[in-house]
Amino acid sequence: MRVLGIDPGLVHTGWGVIDSSGASTSRAVAYGVIDTRSSDPLSTRLDAIYSGIVSVIERYRPDAAALESVYFGLNAKTALSLGQARAAAILATARRGLTLGEYPPATIKNVVVGQGRAEKEQVAYMVRMLLGLDHEPHPDHASDALAAAITHLTMTRVVA
Repeated sequence: MRVLGIDPGLVHTGWGVIDSSGASTSRAVAYGVIDTRSSDPLSTRLDAIYSGIVSVIERYRPDAAALESVYFGLNAKTALSLGQARAAAILATARRGLTLGEYPPATIKNVVVGQGRAEKEQVAYMVRMLLGLDHEPHPDHASDALAAAITHLTMTRVVA
């Protein structure tokens, strides 16, 4: 199974594609970040996120997608911009017919690190170990997207 993980953000939207070929074997196919400029109009930024995710889907042909959900504790302005970026990513996956799993940050950290309050550095380290990479994926938005994809594979194996 091939999964696209997405870490949505209005400035930086991370993405990562992983393949799973068995109960515990996964490998990173590709990862990166879609960046937008804060000086651009909101519509331009949302279009860039949508188009960027569509481009990744068309290039790597994932079977499913996973998205980090909104977490509580954000101020209203941050929550609103995160929600707008999430909507662009969700629309891109829906328009391409992908099933979408949404996971809270604490769940992703718990699945990948074993602790729901893990730091970003711990997540990046475990993503590296779990995917057999020779380096930690950078920037951290890409690492978080790969972690979301790992979580989706783990959670769907548990449910299946």
